[in-house]
Amino acid sequence: MKRKTLTATFGVHFVIRKEKAKDGKAPVFARVTVNNQRCEVSIKKSVPIRDWDSRKGKVKSLTDEYKNLNSFLEQIRTILVEHYQDLIVENEEVTPAAVKSRFLGLEESKYSLLELFDYHDSHNQKILKWGTLKNYRTTKNYIERFLKSHSNRKDIPLNRLNYQFICDFENFLRNYQPLDHHAPLSNNGVMKHLERLRKLANLAVRMEWIKKNPFAAYRLKFKRVHRDCLTEKELELIENQDLKIERLRYVRDLFVFSCYTGISYGDVMRLAPSNVQQGIDGGLWIFTKREKTDNPVPIPLLPEAEKMIEAYRQHPKAVSRGTLFPLISNQNLNAYLKEIADLCGISKNLTFHLARHTFATTVTLNNGVPIESVSKMLGHSKLSTTQIYAKVVEVKLSQDMKGLKEKFAIKKK
Repeated sequence: MKRKTLTATFGVHFVIRKEKAKDGKAPVFARVTVNNQRCEVSIKKSVPIRDWDSRKGKVKSLTDEYKNLNSFLEQIRTILVEHYQDLIVENEEVTPAAVKSRFLGLEESKYSLLELFDYHDSHNQKILKWGTLKNYRTTKNYIERFLKSHSNRKDIPLNRLNYQFICDFENFLRNYQPLDHHAPLSNNGVMKHLERLRKLANLAVRMEWIKKNPFAAYRLKFKRVHRDCLTEKELELIENQDLKIERLRYVRDLFVFSCYTGISYGDVMRLAPSNVQQGIDGGLWIFTKREKTDNPVPIPLLPEAEKMIEAYRQHPKAVSRGTLFPLISNQNLNAYLKEIADLCGISKNLTFHLARHTFATTVTLNNGVPIESVSKMLGHSKLSTTQIYAKVVEVKLSQDMKGLKEKFAIKKK
């Protein structure tokens, strides 16, 4: 923060440190004084103690070697005076430490770490999705907690963002114990926060707010996560469960709809009647875009999904919103799914996102739908993202290998 600078008394005097002497030579320091405050700066030179004039702050000897040293000391004095004058002109707080920092090239950045987060947030309001912005704000909150616990500070200059800061922040995240009901961060949760910090560090470099990227030597360490899904029997069990409570029936229907379309919670809630159109084959398709990536998503509707659309076509709350389904929060949706899992005797962690995994594996890949088609319907930008699901389709592998064995058996006969 800039502060108005009053007239200051300033001086530079060169001294030697006899206590650090080696072989009769002591290191020379520039002593910077501002308003009776002082600090010392090493100039990386040493002189014989017997040849030093402590009163004048220079070498007594008139040999060429020491004449050059005295000239060098005057150059250092001139540089320090210039840094002092620059601080005054820039209306910065003038202290011995500030002059020293400028001399050593360590002056504080004009921008802080939290200012970088605020800049990113304000300049991406109309570019990034709300959920993405929310994630960046969560990372900022963790950094604020880290700064308070680690150094009792509210913010730091950007040029203090270095490799050690990253490692210390990672350690903080791994050991952080939430005070609410949330579970501690997983390894990938920690990496996600560091990934966002890295993106902002890249932004700071491009903006020339910092000179080098502190993440240059740091590597994110994501762990491959097993994508769980429902089996055919489990999906059938949920579909046929006799649910007496209306809210549970509605949540079950939404979940089943996602199992047969692969559409995520946010995108399901945005679906409108105009998204349901006749496809190239004459049947009903959903044509939409993924909110997360803005990728186009064409999905031929299976009968199970059509049934759910028809069931809520005239629902008053859906009609008033102009959507296919009435609005329900993701939090309530997942809470009610836990109740449904208990009623069905399913031990898996039933969340709405599990329906998307089920569509990718049990409904499509397990039944021979090519992975390229599945990737298109999921709205993935890269096929490698869809291949994560393909690796867990053991049933399909078993069926394929069984067919291969039969072919070999026929050849041998």
